[in-house]
Amino acid sequence: MAIPLLIDTDPGIDDALALLLAFASPEVSVEAITTVAGNVPVERCTANVCRVLEVLKLSRQPLVAQGASKPLVRSLVSAGHVHGEDGLGDLHRFSDADGSPRYPPVEPRLAPGDGPDLILECAARFDGELVVVALGPLTNLALALQRDSRRLASIRRLVVMGGAVACPGNVTPVAEFNFYVDPEAAARVLQAGLPLELIPLDVTRQTVLSRSALDGSLAACPGPIAQFVSDFTLKGFAFGADSGEGGLTLHDPLALAVALDPSLVSSEALHVAVECGGSLTRGMAVADRRPLPAQHKRPPNCRVAMSVDACRFLALFLDRLCRASR
Repeated sequence: MAIPLLIDTDPGIDDALALLLAFASPEVSVEAITTVAGNVPVERCTANVCRVLEVLKLSRQPLVAQGASKPLVRSLVSAGHVHGEDGLGDLHRFSDADGSPRYPPVEPRLAPGDGPDLILECAARFDGELVVVALGPLTNLALALQRDSRRLASIRRLVVMGGAVACPGNVTPVAEFNFYVDPEAAARVLQAGLPLELIPLDVTRQTVLSRSALDGSLAACPGPIAQFVSDFTLKGFAFGADSGEGGLTLHDPLALAVALDPSLVSSEALHVAVECGGSLTRGMAVADRRPLPAQHKRPPNCRVAMSVDACRFLALFLDRLCRASR
């Protein structure tokens, strides 16, 4: 049977690609999607999830709930310069041949309660089986912990895209975006004893998609979904070119893919803490990689992906994306 999946996300160009990957993957059943403020404000994130679902025209819709509108104790830092002011590459730019908007507004259909409540509800409903993939700041997970830590502890796996362990950050020299936005939430989740698998920049930076590879894949499966992908990724490729990344870095799709197939990465059991107080090190993931006997270090609290089979991942991603576009 398909594994029940809950995706906590802040779409975001690569988040939207991760959602498409999830819905094209028979190994999992996407039961719920919760949104959190991050790449753009949470209302925009929710609209973007509903946009993806509207384009997919699924016969069975997942539950969708809007979550935290701001970090636990800080003001929101967003990334419109990366993802567009709407989070999906500024879709208002696109019109059809008759001049009508290609992407008119979509009316959100939301489940009762908020994002943390839906996470806890799904954890209880799929006791011991639920896999949670967290693609944005960890605010919703931290709030769910605060409300009912025992129920949240019943999840099977928690796959988190976040942190920079042995490489530079992408917001500051030491901090990755999701951990930087809400370091207090990341710290609480890492300290909670959950079955956590961390997918940091160390591996996601190795998964760069070229425009030519994406165009070639989409040409094999033309249609509304392929057009949607081509449109909303334009901004991401432009940012990748300006920043020297050489393409679109698939941070969130890699985390989703690891939820499908853990063998895509090689991981180490490590103790990771998150810096909350430093003025220069806010959001830094501090992993204890000292070559000391285990008894002289704090015990591991997560598994951290340190290498990735990038070629196999990219092949999987493009194959599933084409499958979603049919």
